[in-house]
This record gives sequence, structure tokens and C-alpha cells, in this order.
Amino acid sequence: MIDDFAKEYLHSDLREIREAMLRKLDGLSEYDIRRPLTSTGTNLLGLVKHLATWEARYFGEVFGRPFPEAVPERGTDLWATEHETRGEITGFYQRVWAHSDATIAALDVDAPGHVPWWPRPDVKLFNVLVHILTETNRHAGHADILREQLDGTVDAPGKDAAFWEARRAEIDRAARTAARL
Repeated sequence: MIDDFAKEYLHSDLREIREAMLRKLDGLSEYDIRRPLTSTGTNLLGLVKHLATWEARYFGEVFGRPFPEAVPERGTDLWATEHETRGEITGFYQRVWAHSDATIAALDVDAPGHVPWWPRPDVKLFNVLVHILTETNRHAGHADILREQLDGTVDAPGKDAAFWEARRAEIDRAARTAARL
């Protein structure tokens, strides 16, 4: 029964990282969750909107189970307009989770799907689970860095500001020493 184990293992990790993504918004102002923090405009709320959009497409369209709401167009999914609220976007993401979770529960891990934008478009649920988990984790890493830039918050239980100050000093010493060699 490795198939059932693999499916549940991947799905469990996906559920955990989704929640972590939303925690990145906690305690921040509207401006801070939306403001562009890189030269390409990457921002926290935009990452959440992007993940919601693509999870809806992958666990919807790909398996003939379209998400029942409008999904943002390509190119509009990485940022929030001034008319979109935090609650609307996070609510959209949570509704996508419910839809995706229903798709994952209903299908076997080897259920066929079709991703027309992939070079090898015929896939299994397993492929999509791995892809979405990978992408969500990748963007959660981006969100970790953005959040740290905004207010120094690091999602590392048991590590306080003194720990990170000492760690940064140690790394800086190593970098300076290496530069002299």
C-alpha cells in the first residue's frame, strides 16, 4: 500500500506548508504584505494569490474538476490590486485548499491528468502532488526571506534574536576570513 502512504504523506506536507504560508502574513500591515520587496515586485500577498491560483488550476482543470470560481489570469496572479483584500485572497486560498483536498481524496495517486502547458502533459495525481508541494515549499522559502526583510521574523521555534545575531556574526567572520585567503 505504498501508493496510499505516498499520497497521504505528500498531502499532509502540503497541508502543513499551506498553513505556514498564511502565517507569513500575521501581524503585518496591508502595505507590508503587498509592497514589492524585490526588483521583480515579489510580495507576500502576491505569493499567496499565486499559490492559490495555480493550485486551483492543477487540482482542478488538470483532473477535469474545475475550481468553481473565477481564477486570476496569468500575469495577474503575483500581486494584489488595491481592490482585493487580504481576506478575499486568503479566503480564496482556503477555498482552493478544500477543492484540492476533495480532488486528492477522490482520486487514486495514479489517477490520470493532463497538463497542456507541460512538455509531457499526461501525468498522474502523484506528479501534480509533488509539483504543487515543491512549488509551495519554494515560495514559502521566498516568503521566509521577505518576512525576515520586513520585520526580522524568522519561523524557527526556539531561536531568539540573540541566537540569530550570533549566527550572523559567525557567518560574517567566516566570509571576511575567506575573502582574505
